[in-house]
Amino acid sequence: MRKINESDLDWTEYDHEEATFHRKHLGEAVDAEDLGCSLYQLPQGERAWPYHYHTANEEALYVLSGEGLLRAEDGEHDLRAGDFVTLPADESGGHRVVNDGDDTLRYLAVSTMNEPDVTIYPEMEKFGVYVGSPPGGRDERTFEGYYPTDAEVEYWPDEEDEN
Repeated sequence: MRKINESDLDWTEYDHEEATFHRKHLGEAVDAEDLGCSLYQLPQGERAWPYHYHTANEEALYVLSGEGLLRAEDGEHDLRAGDFVTLPADESGGHRVVNDGDDTLRYLAVSTMNEPDVTIYPEMEKFGVYVGSPPGGRDERTFEGYYPTDAEVEYWPDEEDEN
């Protein structure tokens, strides 16, 4: 058994125009291998990661305190303390957490830690590829990158391209 108290961990702060939140990597702190878990703190009026879904990793959210909104593939859903939400590893698991409440929103995000994974960001028209360590993983990746969803190349080069 491995144990950590969240009060022993420092917050990692993310502050981007599209997303501002705090995160504690609980799963990483206990060297969990196949399960990721993070504690999130989302200030009033802020949003977490951009809208996205994973193709290899199922996620779940458990709301500890506060109120907010879950933007999902099938619409918007209110979030409040005690809510548990599962997000499948496909387009139906698309999500973004928004704090539209009056207080700080605190929730746990749990996920499988499968790799390789492709994460799709439909509104940003891009996708991310992760090989060697999944999203949120701590190991070095052998390949990763973000690419436009409309980028396309042929499998076989044209004869003209070979010269």
